[in-house]
Amino acid sequence: MNIALLGYGKMGQLIEKIATQSGHSIIYIANSKHSVDDIDFSKIDVAIDFSTPTTAFKNISTTLAQAVPVVSGTTGWLDKMEDINQLTTKNNTAFLYASNFSVGVNLFFELNKKLKSIMDSHPQYKTHIREIHHTEKLDAPSGTALSLQSQIDKNTPIDSERIKGVPGTHFVEYTSDIDTISISHEAHNRNGFAKGALMAAEWIVNKKGIFKMSDVLKL
Repeated sequence: MNIALLGYGKMGQLIEKIATQSGHSIIYIANSKHSVDDIDFSKIDVAIDFSTPTTAFKNISTTLAQAVPVVSGTTGWLDKMEDINQLTTKNNTAFLYASNFSVGVNLFFELNKKLKSIMDSHPQYKTHIREIHHTEKLDAPSGTALSLQSQIDKNTPIDSERIKGVPGTHFVEYTSDIDTISISHEAHNRNGFAKGALMAAEWIVNKKGIFKMSDVLKL
């Protein structure tokens, strides 16, 4: 599989390492020095986007315009998601966005939805989300926290904390005057995110449509 990396920060570099170990080829890397406009898309099977909130839309839209499927994990640009969905359909290609590609986090999403369905009949509990990430993370709250919130209630408060060296930790808490019920997910490193993104890229080649990580994992 020939891959274009859109963005070459820590995630992009880790995906390059894991993809190469898996026998795939990184054909092009778009970053601050090399524009997405310079890619020869005829040689690309799929693009993986882990760029920045300010560059993601251009990277993704330029790639989709060439009918090349895109897997994106960049957060902070989702106000333009409908434009990307329309472009995907127009060019008869494929797009998959995930706020988090970790298999464990996507299982955590399913657990979050299940707990919410149980707690709906117990209104004495108030919900609260906490997330902790490394200091290099550019957006807050995290995309994962926003996904958790969307599964519960848009008014659920989110507290964000940035601590050096923390890959990502999320807590969902239900608190009453009597007690607290909580679930959490803690990433030990970035490997799960990179492996999940590569899994999604392998899965989406030759598909058409707009997908989620739950489609890849058949959840």
